[in-house]
Amino acid sequence: MAWKAKQSAQLTIEQRDEPYLTSALLEKIKNKIMPRYATGQGALMTTLHEVQHTYGYIPWQAMIEIGEVLGITAAQVADVVSFYEDYHSEPMGKYVIGVCQSIACEVCGHQALMDHLKNKLGIDVHETTEDGMFSLLGMECLGSCDNAPCALVNGKQFNNLSISEVDELVAECKNNG
Repeated sequence: MAWKAKQSAQLTIEQRDEPYLTSALLEKIKNKIMPRYATGQGALMTTLHEVQHTYGYIPWQAMIEIGEVLGITAAQVADVVSFYEDYHSEPMGKYVIGVCQSIACEVCGHQALMDHLKNKLGIDVHETTEDGMFSLLGMECLGSCDNAPCALVNGKQFNNLSISEVDELVAECKNNG
């Protein structure tokens, strides 16, 4: 994955009137998550998983709110969200396709699959189609090197993929809406 610089100095964070950390989420964070950890920083990843599970991603406003609750800076929260591939700061598509980029998948042709998907879906890696149907990710090793190349579609693994099989997967997702 290549690093892409963003002009974050001028970034404006969209704010909605209601907080992302609802009273139910706040109660869970304060009463069930935080007591398990010595520091707010320790509770961060579990809290992020809760928020992402609730919304499907972690909005920037939620990162600010999480920092306030855990007693850490919003920058620390954003650092963790941007570091781990498991967290998303933007809404993801209904179908998330993650193509393995490990050395075994590389040798077995993952790049041809990735290039085909980018062309077919009209998006780049870490982007979502305009209709919100598909997101495309490049993933690290899926632990199935003997079945390379492989990919995940909404967490379900597909092995020994060919371009025609990828086309079938995309078509099936489109048919399912």
